[in-house]
Amino acid sequence: MHLLALCSVAAMALAVFSALTFRKTKMLPPSLVEKLNTLLSHKNLEEAYRCCQSHPGPLTQALGCALTKANYERDMYNKAAMENAVADECFRAETKMMSIVNYLNTLAVLAPMIGLLGTVSGMISSFSALTAGKAEAADLSKGIGEALVATGGGLLLAIPSMFLYFAFRGLIAANMADVHATLSHMLDRFTGEAHGTPPPAIQSHVYAN
Repeated sequence: MHLLALCSVAAMALAVFSALTFRKTKMLPPSLVEKLNTLLSHKNLEEAYRCCQSHPGPLTQALGCALTKANYERDMYNKAAMENAVADECFRAETKMMSIVNYLNTLAVLAPMIGLLGTVSGMISSFSALTAGKAEAADLSKGIGEALVATGGGLLLAIPSMFLYFAFRGLIAANMADVHATLSHMLDRFTGEAHGTPPPAIQSHVYAN
C-alpha cells in the first residue's frame, strides 16, 4: 500500500503538470499567433525569429526551425524545406510530450501488479495462520483483508491513470494538429499564398479559449 500511495502521488503530479502544460491556450497563445502572422505577412523574418526565441513552445520552436530555412533567392522562399522543418519539429515536440504522458500508462499497468503482490502477501498470511493451527475467523480475516485492500487499491489507481493517459494523449494529438495547421497558414502568409485571417475551420480551433 505504501508503493500504491507513492504511485498515486506520482499520477496526480503528472496529471496536474499535463493539464497545465498541454492545454490549447498554452500551446497556441492567440496573441502570439496574431503577432507572428502579422510579422510574417510583412516578411519581417528577423523580428519573427526573435519573437520565437523569446516565447519557447511547440509552435515557436517549429516556426523558428522553419525560418532558418527561408531563402529569398529560392522559389517560394524555399517553402518545401520550411515545411519539412515544421513537420520534423512538430513530430519531435509531440514525441517529447508523449514521453511524459506515457508515464501515466506505466502507472496504470504497474498498479494492478503491485496490488496483486499485496494480494499474494495477504493470502500467504492467511494460509500461514491455517498452517499454524489458527482456524478462527479473526486469525484469517487479517490476511484476507490485506489481500482485498491491495487489490482494490491497485484498481483504484489503475482506472483513473488509464483514463488520464488516453485523455491527454488525445489532447496532445488534437493540439499538435492545430499547431501544424497554424504553422502551415503562417508559411502561406509568408510566401504570399494566403492573406488575412485563417480559414474558419482553423480559426475556430486556434483562437478558442
